[in-house]
Amino acid sequence: MRFDYTSMGFYTFDALCRPVNDLPPGGNTFFVEDFALAVSGAAGSAAIVAAKHGMKVQAVGGVGNDLMGDWVLRRLADFNVDTACMQRCEGYSTSSSIVTTRPDGARPALHKLGATAGFYVDETMIDHVLDTKIFHVGGVGLMDRMDMGRNAEVMAEAKARGCITTLDVFASTPDDLSLIRPLLKSTDYFMPSEEEAMALSGLTDLEEIAGFLLEQGAGAVILTLGADGAMYRDQRGARIDVPAFNIDVVCTCGCGDCFNAGFATGLHLGRSMEDCVRLGQAASAQNAMGLGSQAVVSSLEGTLTFMENTPTRCYSAA
Repeated sequence: MRFDYTSMGFYTFDALCRPVNDLPPGGNTFFVEDFALAVSGAAGSAAIVAAKHGMKVQAVGGVGNDLMGDWVLRRLADFNVDTACMQRCEGYSTSSSIVTTRPDGARPALHKLGATAGFYVDETMIDHVLDTKIFHVGGVGLMDRMDMGRNAEVMAEAKARGCITTLDVFASTPDDLSLIRPLLKSTDYFMPSEEEAMALSGLTDLEEIAGFLLEQGAGAVILTLGADGAMYRDQRGARIDVPAFNIDVVCTCGCGDCFNAGFATGLHLGRSMEDCVRLGQAASAQNAMGLGSQAVVSSLEGTLTFMENTPTRCYSAA
């Protein structure tokens, strides 16, 4: 296979600053301590962390014919991410965000949807896109053209070709379940945050949510629970609960996306499922320690050292 990891979906240009408690009134100015630029998004952050962990990675998505798009492609290339399947989408700007990070790490954002809504994987691309060990789709709910059935077709073809399939979403209401359900029967590992999973299911109990999502066809469900850790449940009845690392949080932007790449790293290395989840937690925690997605993640060796040397919190999923 040409690639170890293919990350398809939401790529965004992010400008981040902290700390921000409020926007200045009128035309006034507030001064901030830190400012950063980053490639982010459910596919973008995952692609870069996977590359930093030493995997051969390709990016599949869309950017505009603008300076933000130029920068996103250049930054992906900085990490040796293959961008042959990144499309310049006519009539769209690059998906971009302004992220105002709170002192507690929360990150209210202003977002322009842009080219994530405009890219499309046609049949001429499919062999290149699926020439991969692990196929990840990140950002369902934002990919307007792909969400209209094409994501499900590509995911089914990935599964048929023997790829390991992983899935993440951008979900806000139960109505988004109609976009997710057709993909789940071809998904080995579905990895929403607890907030996304609650929105999709309309439920609040985490065990009931995991059960509901498994009933929709996913091979396994991993709920990321922020400071409470992560929980893994699968069709065979396996149950794994992993605590979060005890860290000082700077910014939580991209934490779930970095988790996805850390988890995939474990799959690529043939680690146990518990170790895969712990690698996801370690990538996510390092991400939270800096401003801008993937800021503190440096290498696989660095992530493994972080896992060994960083204490964890008590697991406390509700």
